[in-house]
Amino acid sequence: MTAPVVTLLAGGVGGAKAAEGLQASRYADHAAVIGNIGDDDIFHGLTVCPDIDTLIYSLSGQIDREKGWGLRDESYQALEGLKAFGHETWMTLGDKDFATHIYRTCALNSGATLTEVTLGIAQRFGLKLPIMPPTNDKVPTQIHFDGQWHSFQRYFVQHQCQPEIDGIRYQGAEQATATPEVLKQLSNSDIILLAPSNPLVSIGAILAIPQIRQTIQNSNAFVLAISPFIGGQTVKGPADRMMRALGKAANNIALAEHYAGLIQGLVIDHQDKEDQAAIEALGIKTYCLPTLMQCLEDKAQVVSASLEWAIKQSTTSSATEEALL
Repeated sequence: MTAPVVTLLAGGVGGAKAAEGLQASRYADHAAVIGNIGDDDIFHGLTVCPDIDTLIYSLSGQIDREKGWGLRDESYQALEGLKAFGHETWMTLGDKDFATHIYRTCALNSGATLTEVTLGIAQRFGLKLPIMPPTNDKVPTQIHFDGQWHSFQRYFVQHQCQPEIDGIRYQGAEQATATPEVLKQLSNSDIILLAPSNPLVSIGAILAIPQIRQTIQNSNAFVLAISPFIGGQTVKGPADRMMRALGKAANNIALAEHYAGLIQGLVIDHQDKEDQAAIEALGIKTYCLPTLMQCLEDKAQVVSASLEWAIKQSTTSSATEEALL
């Protein structure tokens, strides 16, 4: 049997866990990751791609595990110097991290695409698993609170997710063009996996690009998501409070409703088995297993078990369709 082509859609921390699990699985040789760029922003004149960098740093084993972002064994002399000049320094960037952003900005200014630049950074960190931005266009996620629109990083980092939000938008997403590499990857996929990332501002920002959503819907892939919710809350990040602020429940059923029409399967934690009937009533198959990913073994187990289940579901569906012909 030919190994399935797997595509992972991923945000930052939760997405990085799934990406690490995919990289450690037997499916890695025929897999790729599409990373969120809605969180991208400009700091000190440099283009910073937080989720893409978290993916690359995590997969290379150089992430600061305690923080969940940035590089380990960092120093912050450049940031201290900028602070002395009166710059805002609420976005913590380490000295080694600055090198990534300087390289990216110089390359972009020289005419390289974000896809090309991301490939160069991934190669610099020794990755074999392809990391792809969904588009070479800018599609910043913006959060509405206190009567105006703010960048996601101002909400997430500067304000520590404290403001009560009442809107999310993906600026420029409707006009953005998905890259040929991403469209080809999605079209050729056997399984498309949505990581347990924030469905609103991580996965949501990727799916806001019409060509990407349409290509997934038109593909022959089995599309499944791993829920970031366990017992009605997230392990990390503001997805639960953001869902509630926008009038949605913060649970697996609301997630299934959010992804309805796109996914065929949803992986939920075994503690939430009582959600299974309501999810399946929406026409979405459900698989229960322990989804908490604390170590590499957990990550590989969750991703591998999810993909193996998806393969079985896809095979069963194909056999049923053939029998009906």
